[in-house]
Amino acid sequence: MNWNFMFFVNSVLLGVGLAMDAFSVSLANGLNESGMKKSRMCQIAGVFAAFQAAMPMIGWVCVHTIAQYFSAFEKMIPWFALVLLLIIGGKMLWDGIKNEEEETEASGLGLGALMVQGIATSIDALSVGFTIADYGVVMAFVCALIIAVVTFVICMVGLKIGKKVGTKLAGKANILGGVILILIGIEIFVKGIGLL
Repeated sequence: MNWNFMFFVNSVLLGVGLAMDAFSVSLANGLNESGMKKSRMCQIAGVFAAFQAAMPMIGWVCVHTIAQYFSAFEKMIPWFALVLLLIIGGKMLWDGIKNEEEETEASGLGLGALMVQGIATSIDALSVGFTIADYGVVMAFVCALIIAVVTFVICMVGLKIGKKVGTKLAGKANILGGVILILIGIEIFVKGIGLL
């Protein structure tokens, strides 16, 4: 593949496609914490962007080194995403039903939970390593950076929308956020096993 306009267009479109799950989770996170500060929003969007950039690069490395092992692991990706998002979404749903208004750590937005969300929403991006396998290492890295920037912007939009809606929904935000995460996990799983 050559450096041309289409390379950048394809990378941006790839970023948009990959960022949709992260957008939905960002929306849920914004719903969950309507008073979120700008620095916290940047942290959340940054984590998602970092994972969305790292996963295609890991996939690219796998294609160029241990492809036969990666193809066996690829079948497990929908299962990992489903389990991780069911756990996080279930916790948010439970907290919402119990109607506990606790701080960030207890509401499922602690650093550990955020990392799990980042992995769950980006693990399917590992397979992007196959689609960019014909890129050289620099092109693959630039593509991953473009994906990260696109993801960051899309997640910031999701967080802002979630915050606005979350303020209006008040006590129901945790329940809605949990349901959204569970539905995303199911959607990733259904797509991953080929039912959709």
